[in-house]
Amino acid sequence: MSGHSKWHSIRHKKGLVDAKRGKIFTKLIRELTVAAKMGGGDPASNPRLRAAIENAKANNMPKENIERAIKRGTGELEGVSYEEVNYEGYGPGGVAVLLECLTDNRNRTVAELKHLFERNGGSMGEPGCVSWVFEKKGIIGVPVSSIEEERLLEIALDAGALDVNLEGDEYEITTDPGDFEIVKVALDRAKVRYSRAEITMVPKTTVKLDGKKAQQMLTLMEALEDHDDVNNVYANFDIDEKLMEEMG
Repeated sequence: MSGHSKWHSIRHKKGLVDAKRGKIFTKLIRELTVAAKMGGGDPASNPRLRAAIENAKANNMPKENIERAIKRGTGELEGVSYEEVNYEGYGPGGVAVLLECLTDNRNRTVAELKHLFERNGGSMGEPGCVSWVFEKKGIIGVPVSSIEEERLLEIALDAGALDVNLEGDEYEITTDPGDFEIVKVALDRAKVRYSRAEITMVPKTTVKLDGKKAQQMLTLMEALEDHDDVNNVYANFDIDEKLMEEMG
């Protein structure tokens, strides 16, 4: 599990994510709207929208909120128009940071993000400066307590998964993006319970941090994730899990 994935896991365990439920809803609504706008309002034929709906339900978003967001995307209801834009930069110690944003004002977004980077020991970079560090993968987390390893290996690998690794208290299944849905369906059919399932950007290399730089990096992560226009943050830091627990 990459450093930023561990950080998210720790924050979930401590209930810090639940404390910001309203802000999470704002981000989910934007993603639902953009997904519907780009691929249509039918989740059966729009994988991105299907994933957004699943994520919204997992975060206990009311059904009517989901439906309104989709209708704004398809034009059935009026609403703000958002566009997708990615930004790249460096955190403390040269950590690569990749941001996926949904914004209605690029100039405002880039100015605010630049300020957050500079205030926390980082800097914004040019397009392409760090994107090469990451590769898109499907990641599915399965609690160790829910299934025997041999059985999970059989189901996942037979469905086309690339790998299954033990990461703390869960098995982490890695897939190519194109095989993600196939593997997930295979798990559903086998009634295998999973705690998370997402297509994400996984770093090819990591940067080890400790001390002040580690603290700055985690503060930067929290500030970026807290920004309304930031949909996803990916970073290749490697910080000791115990240290993250203390800082979290």
